[in-house]
Amino acid sequence: MFPDQIKVAIADDHKIFRKGVILSMRPYTNIRFIMEADNGEDLLQKIPEAQPDVILCDLKMPIKDGIDATKLITKTYPNIRVIILTMYEDERFVGHLMDCGAAGYLLKSTDPAEIKRAVMDVMRTGFYLNPFVNKVLIKKNYSKQKFNPSLTTEVVLSEREKEVLTLVCMEFTATEIALKMGISARTVEAIKDRLMERFGVKNSVGLVFYAMKNQLID
Repeated sequence: MFPDQIKVAIADDHKIFRKGVILSMRPYTNIRFIMEADNGEDLLQKIPEAQPDVILCDLKMPIKDGIDATKLITKTYPNIRVIILTMYEDERFVGHLMDCGAAGYLLKSTDPAEIKRAVMDVMRTGFYLNPFVNKVLIKKNYSKQKFNPSLTTEVVLSEREKEVLTLVCMEFTATEIALKMGISARTVEAIKDRLMERFGVKNSVGLVFYAMKNQLID
């Protein structure tokens, strides 16, 4: 069930920036900031009590940086969505953080409306992909290896698997997919888990880009 208010935490070692983000998001009453952290270690210590739904996390912070914090959070708290909010517009960071389980990657120049959209999307679908991230991840996936069609390596999907994968790529939630297909949300999640295991990816973002790379959907 989608919460009436989304609980958000922000981790950044610049207090003025944190306060600016929180102030700029006040018009969006369905988003409530419940916690601030000065660094990754501070963030990890506060999570158990605060229990945020979404975390806006900077990369460069003292004591423990955002990369290490993201790895630990996504492993320990799989239901918490981490959105990177940073000044680093380096494609290598984008790909690495998404591989680590981040649900989105935003630059600090992002306007409040997009931050709000990202928070809503990661709660609804598990990820947020803007044009910048799309470009980086597509390039990353295609540069890993050339896709050479072969009868012996061709990915064959059942009709149900293909329908679930298509709807995931269209950013529908498991509940929405279940309603559209007339099956249970648990069945949808089981199909997604099976596809992730087959494709060797960790999350819905990985499913989307594996499908795009290998032309698995129309």
